[in-house]
Amino acid sequence: MSYGHALVVPIAEVDHWVDLEPDLSQHLFAVAHHISKAQHAAFSPERVGLIIAGYEVPHTHIHVLPTNEMSDLSFSNAATSVDREDLENAASAIHQQLVALGHDTGVTR
Repeated sequence: MSYGHALVVPIAEVDHWVDLEPDLSQHLFAVAHHISKAQHAAFSPERVGLIIAGYEVPHTHIHVLPTNEMSDLSFSNAATSVDREDLENAASAIHQQLVALGHDTGVTR
């Protein structure tokens, strides 16, 4: 939907986000907040938006999207395919910013 779009997905398979345990819900939003700060630093969007739709798959997940206008939050913008190198570059940029912000990602890139 936008360059740098990320998903926050819990290990627990919970279909509807309102059924999450409160602690897990808080954790997911904290993770989304950290990722949004990294996206903002990496891509300089006007805003970072969140979407919890729940229709794509029966597993709670939060979309975290760098945006410059409201229309960037439309699923109609979703690409039918994405170049693997673009995904890797965006992931690397987010990872670098998470590390710069002091987060231990547990991942070596």
